[in-house]
Amino acid sequence: MINFETSYTARIRTTPEVHASGALTHAVNSLEGVVTGMDVVVPGHAHVELELTCLLGGDDAADRLAAALSAVPECEVAHVSDSVLLIHAGGKLEVQATVPMSNRVELARAYTPGVARVCLAIAAEPALARELTIKRNTVAVVTDGSAVLGLGNLGPEASMPVMEGKAALFKRFANIDAWPIALATNDVDEIVRAVQLIAPGFGGINLEDISAPRCFEVERRLRETLDIPVMHDDQHGTAVVVLAALRNAARLVKKDLSKLRIVMVGAGAAGAAVAHLLMKAGVTDIVLFDSKGPLHMDREFSDADKKDLASRTNPRNVTSSLSDAMVDSDVFIGVSQPGMITADDVSRMAKDAIVFALANPIPEIDPLEAHKYAAVVATGRSDYPNQINNVLAFPGIFRGMLDSGAHVITDEVLVAAANAIADVVTEDQLAPGYIIPSVFDEHVAPAVAAAVAAAANPS
Repeated sequence: MINFETSYTARIRTTPEVHASGALTHAVNSLEGVVTGMDVVVPGHAHVELELTCLLGGDDAADRLAAALSAVPECEVAHVSDSVLLIHAGGKLEVQATVPMSNRVELARAYTPGVARVCLAIAAEPALARELTIKRNTVAVVTDGSAVLGLGNLGPEASMPVMEGKAALFKRFANIDAWPIALATNDVDEIVRAVQLIAPGFGGINLEDISAPRCFEVERRLRETLDIPVMHDDQHGTAVVVLAALRNAARLVKKDLSKLRIVMVGAGAAGAAVAHLLMKAGVTDIVLFDSKGPLHMDREFSDADKKDLASRTNPRNVTSSLSDAMVDSDVFIGVSQPGMITADDVSRMAKDAIVFALANPIPEIDPLEAHKYAAVVATGRSDYPNQINNVLAFPGIFRGMLDSGAHVITDEVLVAAANAIADVVTEDQLAPGYIIPSVFDEHVAPAVAAAVAAAANPS
């Protein structure tokens, strides 16, 4: 499970003496937590009811907090609330009407009988659906729940909080109305058919948290059969932001992108897409490792996609260990799991090394250890500088595609998006701790949208 510090609120019944003694604060401190508030909800001479709020880490934090507070004499814990669970109560999305329906005239225009005219107009000219319905600004966020975050195959129901969050990000950063679609199947044919059947109601399809290698086929088949943009964000969103960050990191250390020696760990959906897009942007030397070692043409592959990737990477035919491959490399990119490399590995990289340790929540190397020898370090976490976050990419990409009416998200579109993100960081701002803009930089999504629209519909 993910271990991170979050806020908990405990409802407590105790005596005024215990409240004043500091015993409750001491109990929280014993768990290495921090009390952020203690409010009297029901005062009294014999007993008081309190709400104690604290920051605490650990998967079992709520149970440990309840036990520690209950161990204080004359202290009774009614319940402990998790702030993360609370903000998800009832979901994170809602539907709102955009037209008034407060009287019979307005209702007749928005619904029957007036709506019949709109239906007939679209039936006569289907392209009008983009103008007269929500289609032009709506994206389906589709998953089968087979690769939820880094947690594995949790199923469609457990994937919904992530899909809702994705939809909320579409709205927040690009004003796109997105909706989570969780499918109760892991079968490629059924996924493809389900998306094909719902596609008429959407202007784009964002595939999410579908495990490799099935995700490659799902995306490929949907792109071939649908006339709306389709993107698997775990692949292409990650690739776009990695390319943007790498372009700026290389600019900072004054190295030519095309001459970089790159070692990558992770040949799944994200790794394959990152390698592919980097090569499209001019990188020529990538050694890509999976769980069995480096991909090279002397290996046998049962996976056709991985075999193809081996044929296009590793030009020096490196067959050594990961540690040996790191020697004199310019860049390390990890999209795999914790603890893959050490500070000693980084020390043997080329001068002004670049390390992108993107496993989340625990990177391939502790960023502080990597910083001992690397000139630039990036992670997937928000509590370290240079966060490689897909939020920088997918809202603007779909905004540009929807606005332009383009159907196909090409490599050229993705490279244009990456360049737009990179260019938001000006020469004066570029620094080892700032190679990529903040996800809250309001310039990002409009810049990406404009670049995508231009690349999708070149004049």
